[in-house]
Amino acid sequence: MIPADDPVRLLSAFVEGMDLSELYATYDRVRKNQASPRQMLKIMIYASMNRLFSSRDIETVCKRDINFMFLLEGMPAPDHATIARFLSLHLSACSKTILANVSSVLYELGEISGKTIFIDGTKIESCANKYTFVWKKSVTKRQAHLFEKIVSFIEECEALYGIKVVYNGKATLHTMKRLRKKLYQIKEDEQIPFVYGAGHRKSQLQKSIETLEEYISKLKEYTKHLHICGERNSYSKTDPDATFMRLKEDAMLNGKLKPAYNLQHGVDAQYITWLDLSSHPTDVLTLVPFLKDMEEHLSFKYKEIVADAGYESEEAYVFLEQNGQESYLKPQNY
Repeated sequence: MIPADDPVRLLSAFVEGMDLSELYATYDRVRKNQASPRQMLKIMIYASMNRLFSSRDIETVCKRDINFMFLLEGMPAPDHATIARFLSLHLSACSKTILANVSSVLYELGEISGKTIFIDGTKIESCANKYTFVWKKSVTKRQAHLFEKIVSFIEECEALYGIKVVYNGKATLHTMKRLRKKLYQIKEDEQIPFVYGAGHRKSQLQKSIETLEEYISKLKEYTKHLHICGERNSYSKTDPDATFMRLKEDAMLNGKLKPAYNLQHGVDAQYITWLDLSSHPTDVLTLVPFLKDMEEHLSFKYKEIVADAGYESEEAYVFLEQNGQESYLKPQNY
């Protein structure tokens, strides 16, 4: 019922020739009455070829479509939870190895040259709320202002309660925790009750402790934001891996800042032989990491690198020369 020249047969034969030892290594054990990791990879690739990305949609076609049944080789159709686990736990753990394996097979078959690669990038919008942004510069300013308030607060506490906190004019989270311990010790020694609600007057010690707890909470929050940002200038609270980038909206290039990923891809003979995700909003800083990552995984080395003016930089030229690769980068002033 399936024609001999149907793409599903080519896909099945291609995946059968791949080394999937790293994919199998992500499993503790492979059950005999379920689709094998190789079969799961086949149906995921074929689903992507047919623009099916929902795990529930893939589950449905595995039960109805004869081509998916052919790939399953008589095994029962996996449910949507199994498909989702395969993507998040198994395929994601070795996706670059599998891509390198695909490129190596294409190189051995003579489908790609292995000599010249054409590199370009595209920004893909994240499925995240575009109003949940965190800006590193803003957080850094607020954190610096908070540190100033904390230093003044420590000096005030030392004067009020006759205590001494060693901080050398610079407050840290550890310093604040030491201060909190001393204040709670005063509360316990003097048996000062804490009151809450309308009609109750709080003691000065209670006000100080509540203020300190608030400062500690805000400092932890700012520290967390800066840790998630890392070297990036922003991130989305609902998708911390996404960075805010300006995306094209219309033909007039009017754009908005939205959470997105900068996807870099290298093409050889119309085949995508390497992919990489970057958090940089522009392409200029992505070329060297892309080439290093590609060289680390592929079994062959491209000698000619072709890219547009967005990738041109002194760092790129120096790296290509030192790496023995020919540069075909379009000059920005050309």
